[in-house]
Amino acid sequence: MIFVIIYDPFWKTLKERNESTYTLINKYGISSATIDRIRKGNGITTQKLDDLCKILNCRVEDIIEYIDKE
Repeated sequence: MIFVIIYDPFWKTLKERNESTYTLINKYGISSATIDRIRKGNGITTQKLDDLCKILNCRVEDIIEYIDKE
């Protein structure tokens, strides 16, 4: 089995909170590099997860999901 972390919940949560990547970058100071890493499915730090959870008032599972890729 191959397990991976995906960011599908992040996009749903972002939409539900009426936020955009623009506001995350320009209003809340999330770096464009972090947004790019999320878009590409690359890893981000637990500090960034914490920041996003605080900004979006959500839980970690509203940002990432751990799935079996097979």
